[in-house]
Amino acid sequence: MGKQAPPAMLVWILSNILGWQMSLSARSPGYKAWRREFMNRRLELELRVAVVAYLTFILLRGYYALRHSPQWDPSWLVMALIAETGLVIHLLVQRSPWGQQYPQWIFLGASWTVTLVEQIWASTQGVAFPGLYSWTLVFLTQATLVPVRWRYHLLSQLGVLAYYYGVNNLLGFVPVDQPLWDTRQALYLFWFCGICDLSVYLYEKLQAAEFWARRALEAEQARSERLLLNILPEPVAKKLKRQEGAIADSFAEATVLFADIVGFTQIASAIPPDRVVAILNTIFSRFDQLADLHGLEKIKTIGDAYMVVGGIPVERPDHTEAIADMALDMQQAIADFSDEQNQLFQIRIGINTGPVVAGVIGRKKFIYDLWGDAVNIASRMESQGVPDRIQVTPAVYERLRDRYHFEERGRIDIKGRGTMTTYFLLGKKLPG
Repeated sequence: MGKQAPPAMLVWILSNILGWQMSLSARSPGYKAWRREFMNRRLELELRVAVVAYLTFILLRGYYALRHSPQWDPSWLVMALIAETGLVIHLLVQRSPWGQQYPQWIFLGASWTVTLVEQIWASTQGVAFPGLYSWTLVFLTQATLVPVRWRYHLLSQLGVLAYYYGVNNLLGFVPVDQPLWDTRQALYLFWFCGICDLSVYLYEKLQAAEFWARRALEAEQARSERLLLNILPEPVAKKLKRQEGAIADSFAEATVLFADIVGFTQIASAIPPDRVVAILNTIFSRFDQLADLHGLEKIKTIGDAYMVVGGIPVERPDHTEAIADMALDMQQAIADFSDEQNQLFQIRIGINTGPVVAGVIGRKKFIYDLWGDAVNIASRMESQGVPDRIQVTPAVYERLRDRYHFEERGRIDIKGRGTMTTYFLLGKKLPG
């Protein structure tokens, strides 16, 4: 153990002997900041109580003075006013930036203002003053209203006892009606101070445990929130947390994209399962990044198929353009992946636009899904498409024909819809 200053060494020895060493987690910056804030709030309350309480004693002595009682002592009133002024000053300083940063020094100063000023006043009278009532009232108030930083509670008590037993002994002052080293008084103060310090220590440990439990709960809630947002769009997740029952919305316009990796079943049959999962994870992760880039909502993956939509759950006027841009980027992403793997990967993409219904299905493993004729036709555009091509419906073509290049495929038979003229999206037209 390295060289330590005597006070630090004493604290270290006492802490280890008494088993009062706080855990490392309780010394973290987050906990320290929280503890300082708590101490500032409680310290202001204690100072307010102390100012009012001390004023009641001053008023009581003033009442005695008016009655010319033998208990009246003008010098005591001067001392009491000095102590009361000190408490008010501490209350004002406690509200300052410095006081908020160092509440422990306000705590000690206010404590000694009540306990030491009275002893110093007694020394001017040539006697020692065992202020048991004022000391125990201060220590108990501190322990109940400011129950953190037990070391400063102990220090405030040691300061009082050091003056009473040490300074008075050096000056040769003794109390009027008892010896300075009264055994019963010393034992009483030992146990009273010890119990106060122990209660503060235990409360602080409880507060530290509660703080970290709350932090852990907040972290778990944040993790659950992230997991929920991985399943549901943020507006839908908020609605799900607010209400019971089914969640469904109708959208007059949305653009739906389906993509499928061509021949992936054959590819998967020739490679280990972990390799299959790694390939799909890499490809779909890149698609997820593109969805975020274009402000689109990924709906789901089914096997080697990928579904994304534009215009929901937050409506936007350019949903068809955003889907078209993503489709073109997906083609480039697959081409790049093929070069990296030195193996040919191809995708079919189908796009359609129209009205859809969106909602959350199920109670366990629920998903956000889409329904409607527009969704079914988008799926047909993909399943009846051509590898490395983006097949779109006339509705998409009419919306984008002025800003994108297309190639007419001609009329094809669409399952459940009859024949339909479809188009291949080729690319975006250059400005001008």
